[in-house]
Amino acid sequence: MKYAFLMAAGFSVLAVSCKNNQVKKEPVQWPAGVKAPVADKKDTVLTAHGDNRMDEYYWMNDYFKKGPDSTRVVDYLKAENAYLDTMMSGTKAFQQALFAEMKGRIREKDESVPVLNNGYYYYTRTEEGKQYYKYCRKKGNLEAPEEILLDVDQLAEGSGYFSVSGFNVSPDNKLIAYGIDKLSRRQYTLYVKNLETGEVLKDEIPGTAGNPVWAADNKTLFYTSNNPVTLLSEKIRKHKLGTEASTDPVVYEEKDPSNYIGVYATKSKAYIVIYSSATLSSEYRILEAGNPDGKFRVFQPRVKDMLYSFEHWGSKFLVRTNLEAKNFRLMETPVDKTGKENWKEVIAHRPDVLLEDIEVFKDHWVITERKEGLLQMRIRDVVSGKEHYLDFGEPAYAAYVGANPEFNSTTFRYNYTSLTTPNSVYDYDLNTKSRKLMKEQPVLGGFNKDDYLTERVFATARDGAKVPVSIVYKKGTKKDGSAPLLLYGYGSYGASMDASFNSNRLSLLNRGFVYAIAHIRGGQEMGRQWYEDGKLFKKKNTFTDFIDCGEFLVKEKYTSQGHLYAMGGSAGGLLMGAVVNMAPGLWNGVVAQVPFVDVVTTMSDPSIPLTTNEYDEWGNPGNKEAYFYMKSYSPYDNVEKKNYPNLLVTTGLHDSQVQYFEPAKWVARLRVMKTDKNLLLFKTNMEAGHGGASGRFDYLKDVALQYAFFTALEGITE
Repeated sequence: MKYAFLMAAGFSVLAVSCKNNQVKKEPVQWPAGVKAPVADKKDTVLTAHGDNRMDEYYWMNDYFKKGPDSTRVVDYLKAENAYLDTMMSGTKAFQQALFAEMKGRIREKDESVPVLNNGYYYYTRTEEGKQYYKYCRKKGNLEAPEEILLDVDQLAEGSGYFSVSGFNVSPDNKLIAYGIDKLSRRQYTLYVKNLETGEVLKDEIPGTAGNPVWAADNKTLFYTSNNPVTLLSEKIRKHKLGTEASTDPVVYEEKDPSNYIGVYATKSKAYIVIYSSATLSSEYRILEAGNPDGKFRVFQPRVKDMLYSFEHWGSKFLVRTNLEAKNFRLMETPVDKTGKENWKEVIAHRPDVLLEDIEVFKDHWVITERKEGLLQMRIRDVVSGKEHYLDFGEPAYAAYVGANPEFNSTTFRYNYTSLTTPNSVYDYDLNTKSRKLMKEQPVLGGFNKDDYLTERVFATARDGAKVPVSIVYKKGTKKDGSAPLLLYGYGSYGASMDASFNSNRLSLLNRGFVYAIAHIRGGQEMGRQWYEDGKLFKKKNTFTDFIDCGEFLVKEKYTSQGHLYAMGGSAGGLLMGAVVNMAPGLWNGVVAQVPFVDVVTTMSDPSIPLTTNEYDEWGNPGNKEAYFYMKSYSPYDNVEKKNYPNLLVTTGLHDSQVQYFEPAKWVARLRVMKTDKNLLLFKTNMEAGHGGASGRFDYLKDVALQYAFFTALEGITE
């Protein structure tokens, strides 16, 4: 491996004033005479459908295989990290200041709003200086003594990465089951703790999805077991406390690797449910929770292109389905007759409204819908039949159903946030229609939401589609093209990127940046068709929508071409890779976080985690037409000898979603192909995976690096 480093000749220190949004800028002089790492080439020819693709960096996938090149992989990643540290050395003090600034907005000693469940109030609390939290409860009322169920700060001691999942308390309130992942591979080992004695039982179940479910007998757990190679959810097993996990029987095995599977309990606690779901079809099995040794029965057999889900409500199941309803409709069926021939329509399909979910209570339903890109909550009194909608009162926002475990309650909890409103927890009285703010997440350091403005506009895509764009900026920011603007996008899996608050973002807004979210196709903001128009053979709409949004923001003078920046992660990192290939001159700087950039190679390898699950999203390259369409936009396959914008690429060595070698190969190829002198920086977190650092403060170091990258390109380093 060839790594040459000539240390920096110097880095200019800039004097910047942020008073009244008038930010003084001076050009940054990056370290001179520093040579970037140059990765070795080892030609590998990949052939499909008579087409040969040369992959000179294919050897980089060797780390987890522990092959002959695994050491070279680590050496290369470390060399790239050292190069980044050198090139960004002049911003080190500024990064530290940004970290302290963002950390300073967080109330370190804090507590969540308690949730009543089965006689106990559950909550989490954090302590001064601690990275994690404590999971607690109080019996009967909030004045009762506190029980610490899990002290995650204590459990995480000595771990570079630590994640806890599951938190499922047994029906008799005496046991808690939970999962722990110390590698960031999303592979959890399950444990059970006796809450009366504090003893962690000998039961230990490795290789799971981390979400165990109790049966009503307080001694049987159902859980998802993963394939140790592909890491895919593969089997649902049943564990009896006190038995060896290796002997746990399989109650369901997924034969089709394109399906995701999992297990959960209905809100009523009456049923254990196994789901098997792909992008375009689903199938469920149910079992009475009081009969854990019984046999699961199919709710409704899988039908091609038909999705459904359900919730138990009294003597009925309420079924949300796209059966003859692209935007979904609501059906009902008796608990003993669950096949679709018994389904009766309750809420009809509407072409302009997406039916997203339903939360059930004894006398009320809360129906989550999406219209014109915005979430709505529709309240139905099932006794009187009367309905009304909650009013949120802002042009761009995010509203989500909160924790509502109690079926007999008349109080509905929801979360609300916007680009200017911190996350807020409300309790809404379903009878009186009154709401109570239980908590607005405090933002320390003098934050005042009235200092910021938010807008929602529509950009016209090249094919005429109207794409929503959510925008926030500080008052006083001029709309004359002089402001830098960071445009964020995702656009995959039908995931809607709603306009939510992020206190870290204030560090950009307070320095004159505009922040915008492009609600591009591939998401589901504008309904199911919006998603379908941004996947498979229409995937390029996602990329052109984002480019068109960027050009619109320049045209409308929110920014100008020399001050436009972009950021996205995972599938949004694919978006970043595509748009820098398709419109490299539009962006001054781009951050691609854990980017999915080697689409054809990854989707051609069924041994890679998640590949087979995603054929309905991207296509199966075993199909010739799908292969060549993916190849036409795959960022790695379309790197050319041309100028690229300044780029910062991040990954995690242990990432199981988008493995490290995709961005590593992409960066290596860009290094030798690009014809400009712009920055190309690559950061690998050697201890983390897809989500980055696990601590509530540690991840801010990555944010500080990314923000310093953007601001330095604007000549702002304080």
